[in-house]
Amino acid sequence: MDSEKHDIVVTVNGMRYLRQAEARMLLSDFIRHELLLAGTHVGCEHGVCGACTILFDGHPVRACLMLAPQANGHEITTVEGLAPSPDQLHPLQQAMHDKHGLQCGYCTPGILMTMTAFLAEHPVPDEAQVREALSGNLCRCTGYQHIVDAVLEAAEKMRDVK
Repeated sequence: MDSEKHDIVVTVNGMRYLRQAEARMLLSDFIRHELLLAGTHVGCEHGVCGACTILFDGHPVRACLMLAPQANGHEITTVEGLAPSPDQLHPLQQAMHDKHGLQCGYCTPGILMTMTAFLAEHPVPDEAQVREALSGNLCRCTGYQHIVDAVLEAAEKMRDVK
């Protein structure tokens, strides 16, 4: 079988990349194996668990449901690009730490990316809205309450900064 390679030019976390990928390569695999950004986790490979959530042109998407060539010409943010600097966490990352919103951490990158997009659209969420927004991200460890608390705290801190 002939596996044709496609040129892909993509901006990830503010850096422009030119790589090649087979037409059938998943975007999640491209990010992890071609760009060596291992923060995008692969869980179910069916778009159900949310572990592979990234921001694609600012919108949360499941990287396991897209093919790498579809990213050509687009902008992606992964969890590695969330913090403003190596020595300063994003307010949502800090709140997840402060409120004990993670345990094993496997779901955390996807949750962070989902909630980043959510908070951009809903700067003053209530608990029910946060829970609804989290409903597409599976976590087997935390029971979600600490994650909800962290998102609400991050929303408050992000409003105070503006």
